[in-house]
Amino acid sequence: MSKALSKIGTLILLILAMMVCGSSVMADENYSLRSPDNRVEIRVHLAKDISYDVLLNGKVLMKDSVLAINIDGKTLGENPQVKSTKKDSADKTLEPVVRQKSAKIRERYNELKLEMDGGYAVTFRAYPEGVAYRLETSLPGENVKVFNEQALFRFPADETVFYPEEESMFSHNERKYLPHLLSSIPEKTFATLPAVVDAGDGIKIAVAEAGVEDYPGLWLRGTNGNALAATFEHYPLKETLTGDRDFKVTEAADYIAVTKGTRTFPWRVLGIAEHDKDLIANPLVWLLEKPSMLSDTAWIKPGKVAWDWWNFNNIYGVDFRAGVNTQTYKYYIDFAAKNHLDYIILDEGWYKLGDALAVVPEINMEELTAYAKQKNVGVILWVIWKTLDDQLIPALDQYAKWGIKGIKVDFMQRNDQKLLNYYYKVANECAKRHMLVDFHGAQRGASLTRTWPNLISNEGVRGMEWSKWSAETDPKHNVTLPFTRMFLGPMDYTPGAMLNAQKDMFAPIFKRPMALGTRCQQLAMYVVYESPLQMLSDSPSNYEREPESLEFLRAVPSTWDETIPLDGKISEYVAVARRNGKDWYVGAMSDWDARDLEIDFSFLPPGDFTMDAYQDGINADRMASDYKKTTTTVTKATKLKVHLAPGGGWAARIHQ
Repeated sequence: MSKALSKIGTLILLILAMMVCGSSVMADENYSLRSPDNRVEIRVHLAKDISYDVLLNGKVLMKDSVLAINIDGKTLGENPQVKSTKKDSADKTLEPVVRQKSAKIRERYNELKLEMDGGYAVTFRAYPEGVAYRLETSLPGENVKVFNEQALFRFPADETVFYPEEESMFSHNERKYLPHLLSSIPEKTFATLPAVVDAGDGIKIAVAEAGVEDYPGLWLRGTNGNALAATFEHYPLKETLTGDRDFKVTEAADYIAVTKGTRTFPWRVLGIAEHDKDLIANPLVWLLEKPSMLSDTAWIKPGKVAWDWWNFNNIYGVDFRAGVNTQTYKYYIDFAAKNHLDYIILDEGWYKLGDALAVVPEINMEELTAYAKQKNVGVILWVIWKTLDDQLIPALDQYAKWGIKGIKVDFMQRNDQKLLNYYYKVANECAKRHMLVDFHGAQRGASLTRTWPNLISNEGVRGMEWSKWSAETDPKHNVTLPFTRMFLGPMDYTPGAMLNAQKDMFAPIFKRPMALGTRCQQLAMYVVYESPLQMLSDSPSNYEREPESLEFLRAVPSTWDETIPLDGKISEYVAVARRNGKDWYVGAMSDWDARDLEIDFSFLPPGDFTMDAYQDGINADRMASDYKKTTTTVTKATKLKVHLAPGGGWAARIHQ
């Protein structure tokens, strides 16, 4: 009898244990969301925390990634309880004010919003181009303190990531995107955006953000494992100015932001590309930006710029002393007018450092701006961000009186909440005065260009200026950028060098710079790289000596009605076709390997087209400036093999 009771007792215990386990399993909540084309899937799991997986055509790209936010000492995302769910979708066509990639962008997504107990929600979106999520809060009190945001991007295996490692958070964000295994990145090693992960089978995942407002910018750090984690600059309490430009945080709070209790937070973005080339046309960051803050945008005019700083004002063959003076800039204006360029820039040297209203005596600004107006050329002024901030309203009012068309703001070197708010303030005040803005000295403005269409371009890229002091902007780096940094938005790389060099003939000469790679690679950059304010960085005198190259630069636009990536492999080569009006342009670039590419012209409409092509010369592997221009007829049936020299390129204008 006792044995029977014992067996019954054991059975009851087993049943109870199974019930407990079953209730635990049932306590977990799972949700699934698919993109409109059914290829991309997000699986959301709610248990002790909020986690999610990302799949493409059934292949797991991310596994058990976690999100949360700590506000006023409470972590929203721990032990989540769903109050309600809401689904939404969109399928519409948007027309950008400034056509970075195309005149029309289709926005298609499915959305799932999870309303949680505790005054917060999480919204997930699945697009054909990737996925995104953001947190929302409805908390009492006008302001709250955000102590941290957790965003753990976990991958199912130890993948290779192109990781733009930083040395400090006081940074211009001009990094190289170098391949590392995820597990090899220590926890203390952090990077700017985006990190591009190779998920195998040709698939790439770009980790980025969008819609940042009243909040610090996202950085990524290693985890010693198969994941990348979010990290942020803390809110500045004390700042110290060194010279006129290095305004460093000397004391920071233990929180990252002070903001409204009821708000939406930035989107965490995961762009997905089945082939490397698909990253080039991926519009996900732009789609997730806040819509335009401007109702009147008719005055916003993209264009090309004659730029002074890179070439060190090396004007020659003239009867005046070249330098930072009125005569030199009149020469730039004449060059711009003659070659249908829209702007010139007065870079460092036009004002007395520390006072953005004190024009140096060598320049008569009223005379110069009147001359530019007469020639229908706009003037853009470079200025240090802190100097401008200290004099913002009087400086911008004076610039408006002069007729200045835009400003190039430099040396921010920070991405904390105060600096992000500064971008909004400057873009807003410039818009009131119908001025363009080109932010240098940091990266985050690149993902604000939909919100502020007058924010016409942004640096935060290791561009050609580096060739003045190093060999860091080499062709391998150049063919990495279209798949990495350019995913965020326009990048002011500043191409156009007429002095070109292979490895063994290159020297960094600050006052007479040259660029690594061939002449045709420089020309191809105007098609491959997106920047609605595109520089011609070399001396007008050098361009005048190169009429065939100048012919291409005169014609190539800076905005596009259509973009078709043709081929490419990150850090190896790239080929892109773009259309402006009825004309098509093609650009192709290679790393240090010579290679042959086949250009398929099936993107053309029916009919015969004239193609003016610029190809690496037979001796371009020795003399990088060697090239050959050809004029032929092409149709949509044409397939053309082109040869790229080491560090080479190929560029073409196709017209009727």
